[in-house]
Amino acid sequence: MVRVVLPAHLRIHANINGEVVLAVDGDVTQRTVLDALEQTYPVLRGTIRDHATKKRRPFLRFFACQQDISHDAPDLPLPDAIASGAQPFLIVGAIAGG
Repeated sequence: MVRVVLPAHLRIHANINGEVVLAVDGDVTQRTVLDALEQTYPVLRGTIRDHATKKRRPFLRFFACQQDISHDAPDLPLPDAIASGAQPFLIVGAIAGG
């Protein structure tokens, strides 16, 4: 089971309290985690990734084990701590401005 923590605006949009626990089939990667998240919560489709390209939306970042993995290839395996559920996969709203 993979644990996912979403930013507040996406939790409110999907009516989620706390973190999400997902079953991910096969390798645990950014792509498979996000696919499972969007399958479980269809209202999130298009909010985290573009509908057509499946690329990460601007102003969202992905973190695994305190490392920013936002620019990593989406099919790279995530760390074992994420795959085992020991650590959560974080989706964080980025802040812009000056």
